[in-house]
This record gives sequence, C-alpha cells and structure tokens, in this order.
Amino acid sequence: MSLSTPVIAALGAVAVIGAATLGGSIAYASGQDKPLTTQATVTVGRDSFRFEPTCYNGGKPLDDNANKACGLLSTQTDKFKSITVKSVDSIGVGVDKATAENGWRAYTNGGGGQGNASVAAYQKDNTFSGLVPSVNVLTQVRDTTLTVIEFDPKTADSSKPGILAVWFINLKNNAAPVGQAQSQDASQGQ
Repeated sequence: MSLSTPVIAALGAVAVIGAATLGGSIAYASGQDKPLTTQATVTVGRDSFRFEPTCYNGGKPLDDNANKACGLLSTQTDKFKSITVKSVDSIGVGVDKATAENGWRAYTNGGGGQGNASVAAYQKDNTFSGLVPSVNVLTQVRDTTLTVIEFDPKTADSSKPGILAVWFINLKNNAAPVGQAQSQDASQGQ
C-alpha cells in the first residue's frame, strides 16, 4: 500500500503539531518552580485532601519570630483551609517520606473537652497515623483545628524540639453548633 501525497502531508502536520505541543509542555513545566514536597494528607471518611504547610521556612527550623507568628496564626481559624467532617467519619493524617523520617505528630483541640486529642502521637519513619473516629477528636462546636507538626530531627528528643513545618486545618462539622473552640499553639511541640 502506498501513501498519497495528501496523506503524507497530513501525517507530517500531525507530527509537527504534536512535537510543538510536547515542546511547549516541556518548556512550560521546566519554567515552573519545583513543587513543594513537604505535604500532609488528611483522610476524612473515603476522601483525601493534600495541604502545604501553613508555617514553613524552606526546610529549616522555625526561629523564635517565626514560631511566634505561627502561634498567632493558630488563633485565626478563618484563614485555615477547611474540610467538612461528619461525626460518623474517621480521620487520618499522612505525611511525605521526608517528614516521616524527621518525626511528626498530629492533634486537634477537641476530644472530650480535655484540650488536645491525639490523631498521631509522635512518630518517626511512619507516614500514616491510622484512622480514628472523628467523635474522639472533634470539639463540641462546629470548628475543630487539626494541627500537624514536623520536627527538626536534630532536636526532636530535646525538651524544646525545633519545628520544621506546621499545618493548620479546620475540620468543620456542620451538624454541631457554632461556637468558640479552644485555640491551640503550635509551639507546644511534643
């Protein structure tokens, strides 16, 4: 079977358009900043949500000023990303491999009215907290703050561990009454 001149021309045009599209895509992708790899994933029921840190210093420990600013931010819940949670849902937190190697924990300002409720106690080398019933970690009011902290591995075992990243996420239970939940401070460390 031989190809006619119009078919060859059409195939050539497709090849040129395809190469131009691929070349443009590569140029576009290479011109972008490197994606942030420090991320936390929150699983609620069967859905997962990925977040970049709320407080982050490019992989270096937060200094005193950054810690204070992050502590102030912890009280501004209206600035947090939100996830809708039902009381029948289970909640879990996952982190990237580098965060897991450094050490991390996750907790909320809810859970039986006794202050912080652990979603993941201090962990090292583990990337997922497991699932906990949301009723064990939610506050009695609509908004609960989930805090995830990545620790500086050089100071994680000290009395004042350094913090590399902090995530604040609002867990919104629309079935609960609107009210003022207790805020939490990321500088609480472990």
